[in-house]
Amino acid sequence: MGQLTTHVLDTMNGCPAAGMLVALYRVDAGQPVLLKQLALNHDGRADSLLLDESNFKTGTYRLLFEVAAYFRGRGVALPEPPFVDAVPIDFGMSHPLQHYHVPLLASPWAYSTYRGS
Repeated sequence: MGQLTTHVLDTMNGCPAAGMLVALYRVDAGQPVLLKQLALNHDGRADSLLLDESNFKTGTYRLLFEVAAYFRGRGVALPEPPFVDAVPIDFGMSHPLQHYHVPLLASPWAYSTYRGS
């Protein structure tokens, strides 16, 4: 069954990024269309699927992670502008029956992503 999930780890503190705000967009003709906004749970995950099989369309999507806001909310002093602010990850989904998992490892100074399982 096709679905989209994410998981964010705070690599500065070695814990899930609980409370981080995330937005999901579908990118149509180069223009992002907002599909969903949410705050991650205590485990750094969404409480429900970001996109399920009934809403799955082949195409380009964007996850926007509010990294700087998350760290500021935890009392981390960041420069203005922050080195890492909101992190956009654009990715393609071409197989409607596959599970797409897009993890993010983030700190105020770096981030990394990959296609998870």
